[in-house]
Order: sequence, then C-alpha cells, then structure tokens
Amino acid sequence: FSAGYGSRLKPLTDSMPKALVEVGNKPLIQWNIEKLIREGCTNLVVNVHHFPDMIIDFLQRNDNFGITIHVSDEREQLLDTGGGLWKAAVFFNLHEPVVCHNVDILSNLSLNELIRFHRQNKALATVAVRNRPTQRYLVFDQNMQLSGWINHQSGETRSWRIAEGQPYSEMAFSGIHVINPEIFRLSGREGKFSIIDSYLELSANYKILGYPDTSAIWQDVGKPSQLAQAGDLLEQMGMK
Repeated sequence: FSAGYGSRLKPLTDSMPKALVEVGNKPLIQWNIEKLIREGCTNLVVNVHHFPDMIIDFLQRNDNFGITIHVSDEREQLLDTGGGLWKAAVFFNLHEPVVCHNVDILSNLSLNELIRFHRQNKALATVAVRNRPTQRYLVFDQNMQLSGWINHQSGETRSWRIAEGQPYSEMAFSGIHVINPEIFRLSGREGKFSIIDSYLELSANYKILGYPDTSAIWQDVGKPSQLAQAGDLLEQMGMK
C-alpha cells in the first residue's frame, strides 16, 4: 500500500509521495520491494495516488527491480486500504494467498512464515499483530480469532464479540497481512473503505486470525521523528 498522502510525514510529502521518502539512503518502497524479493516475490502490485508519476518513474528507472510490477492507479480517487486492495485484485493470482504490506512499515518479519501459518490454519485473512503501545487495538479471543476493535482514547468499540469474563488479548496491527482471494467474493463492499472494517465484519462468520509478530525489526515510519529511529535501527541490525 503506497497510495496515501503521507500527511504525518509533512512537509516531506508536500513534494513527493511517502513511498519515496528515504531511510538510510533508500526510499521506503525500495526497502520493501527488496525484502519481498528476498522472500521469493516475483509479482508485485503497487497502488498510487499522491504524486503517482514519481513512483511510476522510480520503478521504471530501476527496471522494476527485475520482477513483474503492476501499478494500480488510484489517481482519480484514493480508495483506502480496502478499496485499494479490491481495485488491485485484477492483477492477483486468485488461487494463491496475497501478501499485503504498508509502504511505511520496515520489518524483518518472515513473510514465508506468515504465509505458512495462514495456509495451515485455512484462514480467510491473517493479520500480523504486535504487543506495542498504541491507542487503537484489534481484539482477539483465545484462538486468535479477530473478535473486536477498541480505541482506548475515545472508549469506542466495534464488532465486539467477547463475552463477559472471557479471556482476550489486545494487539496492535503491524501493517502486514495475508488474504485468501476468496475474500473478494465474500465481501459485498465496494468503492472506498478500510480493510480493517471489512475484517471486523467478516470475522463474525469467517476465520480472520491474528499472527503474533515478534520480529526483531519493526518500525512505523509514518512521522518525520520516526525516520531517524528507523535509520538507527537498520544500522544496528546491519541492514544499512
């Protein structure tokens, strides 16, 4: 996912898309493309909206990093994470799991392990989640089935299906998830919508699982202050 305005990264994103903001002398999108290639990815879809031609030009200058990269063009309307995924579905192999990765997340989570977990559990979607402080959490039952959402700042809850006294865990979304393409048939949504809202809706009847992400490297690079943190982290791990 690379189409957003990158509002939290202003003023950097006043003149470029967040996908091209650099960490350790590489754009965010390059870090993630190279990671996906190391994990065996040969077919990638990049969605664009904010400064779309800059992203397209960057990919072309780098010969698409030697793999097949399709561009899902949202310049007419930014479709959010759910609508963007649905629009990009025309490029997917509908018989294989699809890995979804936010461009502003740097992580060394094993995507192959995530896919293996997803397949073994025959989930409709598997969401990587971490134990980290935030305001909004996904809620899971004892079997790591998605069972709600909570905003601790506002007190708002959504799709809450935890019975009184039932144990549950609150985990933060890692910005990485895997879907079974069957989800496109099962969800009646269209247009602009959040994928998390769709997961919450579908989790009442289908297996939407949380995958505990304990990877050593995980950094949200959505704010300027986090760019330096990300650079330091990559250097410590020998990745710069």
